[in-house]
Formats: sequence, C-alpha cells, structure tokens
Amino acid sequence: MITKQITIKIPTGLEARPIALLVQVASQYESSIYVESEEKKVNAKSIMGMMSLAIAAGETVTVIADGTDEETAMENIEKYLSSK
Repeated sequence: MITKQITIKIPTGLEARPIALLVQVASQYESSIYVESEEKKVNAKSIMGMMSLAIAAGETVTVIADGTDEETAMENIEKYLSSK
C-alpha cells in the first residue's frame, strides 16, 4: 500500500471534467485507489464519490493505492493531479 499527499494544481480544481479524467486514469489500474480530503475517503474510480469531495485548486489530498500495480497507478495519478 502506498499513501501520498498530493496538492491539486489543476487550475479549476476537481470539477466535473477533471474528475471524469481522473476516474479514467484510476480505472486503468487493478489496484484499489482512494482519495481522502478532510474526513472523507472515496473511491477514485467513482465519479459521484469524487464529486462529493468538492476539491479546489491548491488543496492537498491524500491518495491511497493498494494492489499489484499501485506504484504505476500512484505515479500517473500524481502526474495528472499535479498538471497545470
């Protein structure tokens, strides 16, 4: 299991379109991937779950990946969330 703090650098934050793209990225992997913000923890492969977090640009979230391809999954999710 890998846990990492990632600051959202997408200018609009995580609104509908960036969330849809994040779910696509996360869904490529077999690993379980979760995003934690404040007290909420949701499945990164769930559009509705991710939308419930309402994450703004500049916020820091905790991403948790657990499974056979967790390292690659974490690397690509971090790359996506850190893109401008």
